[in-house]
Amino acid sequence: MDPEKKNNDSETGVKFKEDRLPPLAPFEPPKIIQWVIKYSGGLVKDERQASYAILGLFGLSLVIAIILFLNAFSGPSKPPAGYRGNIPDLPEYRNPPTPQDFR
Repeated sequence: MDPEKKNNDSETGVKFKEDRLPPLAPFEPPKIIQWVIKYSGGLVKDERQASYAILGLFGLSLVIAIILFLNAFSGPSKPPAGYRGNIPDLPEYRNPPTPQDFR
């Protein structure tokens, strides 16, 4: 191939840029993954397992949050039958007077 033709691509109109990108810095996993690996007590051995552990904890917390949210808006619960609150179980309180007794 002719060296002049190699550098001069006027026939095709395409010019290539010869600049190269600088080499990438070594990849370091996010701090939360490093923390999970460090404090898992040996259960999590690599970044992939740490990612799954974080995803599992997120899913578990999401399920708990949904349960708590649904319970908060389900309305007040009914007291069980026979529930007397903080009324002591003494004879004078077993049959409290009704409004008809005062007429």
